[in-house]
Amino acid sequence: MPIFVAFLRGINVSGQKKIKMAELRQLLEDSGFLNVKSYLQSGNVVFEFEGVATEIIEGKIKDAIVGSFRLEVEVLVKTLSQLTEIVKNWPFEEEEEQGLTKNYFVLLHTIPNLGLAQELTGKSFPNEQFLMTDQYIYLKCHNGYGRAKCNNNFFERQLKVIATTRNFTTMERVLALAE
Repeated sequence: MPIFVAFLRGINVSGQKKIKMAELRQLLEDSGFLNVKSYLQSGNVVFEFEGVATEIIEGKIKDAIVGSFRLEVEVLVKTLSQLTEIVKNWPFEEEEEQGLTKNYFVLLHTIPNLGLAQELTGKSFPNEQFLMTDQYIYLKCHNGYGRAKCNNNFFERQLKVIATTRNFTTMERVLALAE
């Protein structure tokens, strides 16, 4: 059975959109998802589901959350193979003292407008590097994400798409949970 990973945007951040992971796992199991597991409290969920497009799964999860928790939450779903490829293709060299702590993946919900994407790729910022594909952005923040200009909100504004960001360690652990 295919394995999927759902990333919920903006839950359990600064007391907003609170969803307990045990309740979310139970909700998804009750909605027909199998072997549901979560990582951290920020909405990283691994599950199995039979033969449906990711867009349909996203809608099913969103509807279940609205019905149960009365919260509008953006949901982005990737297959295990898509997520494996994204992590495997990390383009930046590692620096010994930083390891992976300053590296992020910005997952885009939809493919952005080509003109906006080209305009963004022409920009650069001190101590930050990014490489954009049509569905995600590799982001390296040399001074940390908390001080970065290139954060999730920045990319959403620039590209006019919904996005969610995870650090490298989280992505690796979610992959390990899925495998």
